[in-house]
Amino acid sequence: MKQRPGNRVLTGTRIRERRLALSRRQADVAREAGISAAYLNLIEHNRRPVGDHLVLRLAAALDVSAAELAEGREEAQIAALREAAARLPDDVTPELDQTPELLARFPGWASALIATARRADAHERQLVTLSDRMRQDPYLLTTLHEVLSAVTSVRSTASILAEGGEIPPDWRARFHANLDGDSLRLSSTAQALVAYLDSFEAQDAIFTPQEEVEAWLAAGAPPVEEAADLASDAARALARAHLLRMEEERLALPDAALAEAAVEEADPLRMADRLRQPLDLVMRRLALLKPAGFEAAGLLVCDGSGALTLRRPAPGFPLPRPGDACPLWPLFQSLAAPQTAIARLVEAPNGRRFRTLSLATRHQPLGTEGPVLTRAQMLILPEEPGSPGSPDLLIGPACRICPRIDCAARREPSILLAA
Repeated sequence: MKQRPGNRVLTGTRIRERRLALSRRQADVAREAGISAAYLNLIEHNRRPVGDHLVLRLAAALDVSAAELAEGREEAQIAALREAAARLPDDVTPELDQTPELLARFPGWASALIATARRADAHERQLVTLSDRMRQDPYLLTTLHEVLSAVTSVRSTASILAEGGEIPPDWRARFHANLDGDSLRLSSTAQALVAYLDSFEAQDAIFTPQEEVEAWLAAGAPPVEEAADLASDAARALARAHLLRMEEERLALPDAALAEAAVEEADPLRMADRLRQPLDLVMRRLALLKPAGFEAAGLLVCDGSGALTLRRPAPGFPLPRPGDACPLWPLFQSLAAPQTAIARLVEAPNGRRFRTLSLATRHQPLGTEGPVLTRAQMLILPEEPGSPGSPDLLIGPACRICPRIDCAARREPSILLAA
């Protein structure tokens, strides 16, 4: 089994730590493994790759299993540590190049850091979800309105009774009855509100028809007739429209043709030219089919007003709830330059980088006498390993939940910074 490049980063460090734990000299271990001490020194400092056969010989010399020296389970931990480092304030600069050393030498502390960062991520998601729910949940808004209405009524009746003066007995009895009824209404509504708040699901709550359809589509691409499984009429209508459009585009650009072109071309523009198809069609089909080389592709689509109409996020790309977005996304820049492909390398607050390709198109479905409609879309792809240079843009999800303090495009304070 060949080692992946990511595994080599820690193999040398693990070899050195094992040798030091046994109080063995480099020369002795190198001699038993059949290599020079100088070469073992390079290996231990991760400057030379270690093949499978050499790992076996070193494992035998160090009295340890080859799997313990060579396996790559730390890759995910390294990525998690780097994501945790990306959350630190700008005035704190961790030594990212020493991440493998930290994991190899202090695995307990590394695990604690990862667990703390993940707990912070979970709390952040919970805060954002609850904030969105407080703003958007129709039942919650209605119940809160009912509470305020009952409180106002109780207050008004109590004020009349407290003022004293001559109140006829029949009116006094009526006020008392109103006060009793409003108090009971307030009590029952408050109890229902508390029970409802206790039932909040902090993760993956769905509030809008668009979110319902996006979650449904993310689970697969079912037949049009299965749209009846969705909860709301609006969601069912949106789902049917999406599925019909996807089927039309699949007929215009079949899966086999797109998959073959993806093998030959990594650039969507050249791919579109090769297929003699519009670039926007190729971008949408790549995000849906996800052929080889585009497995982690995502897609955002908006109309001329900037409202997102479809969201197929790439893994790790920050997205807010529907109705909100980061104004710095290249998606919105493309609205000002229709028919021009805009390629940008962007960096999310978690440190992940993405290649984006944005394109806005215009059409007149009602002819020359009708309105000109604009639609923009952004294809999102992970940054290629080893890509040089700094990102073109530092983006986020939306101002309200973005941790970037000094953003020129900020339009409202972040609840995360306040928290």
